[in-house]
Amino acid sequence: MKMAAPGLRHGMRRLLEVSAALGRVCRAYSTSQAFAEVLRLPRRQLTKLVYPLQDLEQHLAPDARSDLCLRVFDPSLEDLARAESFFTASPRNRIEYLSSAVRLDHAPDLPRPEGHTKKMNFFKVGKYFTLVDMPGYGYRAPEDFVDMVETYLKERRNLKRTFLLVDSVVGITKTDNIAIEMCEEFALPYVMVLTKTDKSSKGHLLKQVLQIQKFVNMQTQGCFPQLFPVRCRNLHLGKLPRLSGTM
Repeated sequence: MKMAAPGLRHGMRRLLEVSAALGRVCRAYSTSQAFAEVLRLPRRQLTKLVYPLQDLEQHLAPDARSDLCLRVFDPSLEDLARAESFFTASPRNRIEYLSSAVRLDHAPDLPRPEGHTKKMNFFKVGKYFTLVDMPGYGYRAPEDFVDMVETYLKERRNLKRTFLLVDSVVGITKTDNIAIEMCEEFALPYVMVLTKTDKSSKGHLLKQVLQIQKFVNMQTQGCFPQLFPVRCRNLHLGKLPRLSGTM
């Protein structure tokens, strides 16, 4: 019993540290109900949802872990709560639909078909930035996709980051490569977001993550080195591979 006591004390201390951190998050920021529920999850489940790459790391062989960029971007729970608060609408933090544009000089207010963006849709997120939801590329892309999106990406001087959504079930496709080449050609800073990570087995997801990470490391210049996996239920931007940007 005496031999187990130091380990038990260490475990209790870690548990108290996590509990204290969660308490600070809840006190410091007015989190949404969904995020508050995540913070109440057991630590293992919380890590799986909030830090999915770190959850995958434990299933990798030691010699493979060095290939995966895990903590280039490593926000604390407080950082995540603050970021989450940006997307929580309130009287002081308005999230507004601005317009839809089929050309840079044309922004009609038209209804958006569910799950299939045909235009660029602009959303102002408080006083922080504007999020631009761009059409999906590929076989269902709008006929004027190149004229619309390529021109925007090339000429928009205040574009801060482009997010390329890649289906983690199928990996990088030919159409993804076209979008990647466009970002590289225009020297755009971009990020790869791996969607539908809850639609694959653990083994298949690990294989895809390592292959995509190798692609980023070896064949890109402007891509942020760390991948951002998201579950299907956490993302509601339609079913097509697409680009999004912030400005």
